[in-house]
Amino acid sequence: MAMENGKGKRPPVAVLRLRFAFTEAEEDVNGHVNNIEYVRKMQEISILHIGRNGWGMDKLLAGRHTWVVREHRIEYLHSCRAGEPIALYTWVHDFQRIRSHRRYRFVRESDGAVLARAETEWVYFDLERQRPVSVPEGFLAIFPAIGEAAEAQIGTDAVGEP
Repeated sequence: MAMENGKGKRPPVAVLRLRFAFTEAEEDVNGHVNNIEYVRKMQEISILHIGRNGWGMDKLLAGRHTWVVREHRIEYLHSCRAGEPIALYTWVHDFQRIRSHRRYRFVRESDGAVLARAETEWVYFDLERQRPVSVPEGFLAIFPAIGEAAEAQIGTDAVGEP
């Protein structure tokens, strides 16, 4: 186990990679993966990433908080077919008082083609008061912002395996 501050905790994961292949059921009538499936994977990896860094849904809900989506933006660059090995990367781009911008990159592993780039604006939400609230300091500490130059290298051979 990696050590952090001598306490035996794993260091935070700045960039998370999820490897998978879409299924035939996720293809649409046009013979490629349906757009909604990209959004499903974005949500899945977002939940995995916060959980990996100690802020899983159980912890959030126990504190009567959650993250809600304000906006998704996806730029589709190449089509994808079922069965193609994909590496999906995610990282937190920035934090503002009540929100966070999380970015994603879908990369076809066979040729390194970036299939899609995406960003979600997440809002930190108090479930009892039913309104946005400030992102906790503890959250800010474990998700370092990644600069534009480093972001450009995510999912390429120029960056190590996250």
